[in-house]
Amino acid sequence: MSNLIVHGGRPLRGSIAPSANKNAVLPVLCATLLTEAPIVLHRVPDITDVRKLLDFFRALGSQVEMDYATGTLRLQHGSGLDAEQARLPTGMRSSIMLVPALLHRFGRVRMEDEVGGCTLGVREVDPHIEVFRTFGAQVELAPGALTLRSNGRFDATDHWLEYASVTTTENFLLCAAVARGRSRLTNAACEPHVQEFCHFLTLIGARIEGQGGSQVQVEGVDALGGAEYTFVDDFHEVATFLAMSAITGGDVVVRNSAAAQFPLLDRTFAKFGVEIEHKDGFSRAHVNGPLKVREPFTSNILQKVEAAPWPYVPADLLPIFVALGVRAQGSVMFWNKVYEGALGWSSELSKFGAHAVLCDPHRLIIYGGKPLVPARVESPYIIRVAIALFMLAASIEGRSTILNALPIRRAHPRFVENLNALGAAVQWEAGD
Repeated sequence: MSNLIVHGGRPLRGSIAPSANKNAVLPVLCATLLTEAPIVLHRVPDITDVRKLLDFFRALGSQVEMDYATGTLRLQHGSGLDAEQARLPTGMRSSIMLVPALLHRFGRVRMEDEVGGCTLGVREVDPHIEVFRTFGAQVELAPGALTLRSNGRFDATDHWLEYASVTTTENFLLCAAVARGRSRLTNAACEPHVQEFCHFLTLIGARIEGQGGSQVQVEGVDALGGAEYTFVDDFHEVATFLAMSAITGGDVVVRNSAAAQFPLLDRTFAKFGVEIEHKDGFSRAHVNGPLKVREPFTSNILQKVEAAPWPYVPADLLPIFVALGVRAQGSVMFWNKVYEGALGWSSELSKFGAHAVLCDPHRLIIYGGKPLVPARVESPYIIRVAIALFMLAASIEGRSTILNALPIRRAHPRFVENLNALGAAVQWEAGD
């Protein structure tokens, strides 16, 4: 069931509770492998990447009790795990964050497949390998595989990242938490999910200073312990439901415990004529008339949305603003400063009747407000692009098909059920 069938033209109305952020959940799951103590996690979403990691843990011999109805997960990685089963799960970028714990436990990890995720362009493993090497790991390169070895405990290090990579920062933290001595990372990523990850590591005994900033210091400990933790609301999903509400002319009230992370996102929504209200733990999008691009005060330039590492607008959310730009009257430049392959899907927009010009791998101009028609479009393997295409289909009267929309299931549990509860008419269909 990989295609979405959308009968558009229906305003979304009602209230919705977002799920937890997969970009916090997955690194936390990887971190649990560093300890032999019991871990209890609440609000774990039923998404494909979570299922892959839990299957991996079961193959190792870990105790795994997952209640998908409640989202409660009980984990314990004992001392008798089977190192021969330690093959990284494929098709998910976060599997590379299993490497520190596997090196810590077994002293050896073999990476046989390219560690992938969304098709955002070249996503190199070199920064991760540099981190592992600076903590003392040895790297052996063979055709089609990398083998990493560690002789006992990691040695503390001082490292400066070339760019503020989220997963590389998290890999550094995982190594440093159990290293001998005090480690320091400069140019660390500071996204909300990285901060949540640091909070969990602290709960199980890690000693971290500076989380939320660009320089983080970690004092290694001999052993990490257990904890019980509840994940917070995913700001990506909050923003996505607000955008869906706005583009369909609806009124969706979204629970939002992360409103402190929204000032820049609120101003970005306002560029398309969408005013965001945060009140009493909930958020709502208000649109007065048709969507319209706000003209810049500087004459003769385009309105623009720039996506870059936090605290910029997150690159993961850029597609939902592209969808708003297609619907809004006016012109906008979208600039993805992170990934060079993340805007290639823009050619699919023309099938709806949109006018989109890809300037180069990083910049896209949308001339919005054109008449749109239902269409059969194909999504790349990028979660939020599949959602952006859905948003446009939902805003257009008639039947549209989003081919290869399966990436949505990597981040959004009960996606179709939640949308239909808000008044949408959408269903999964088997692919060709």
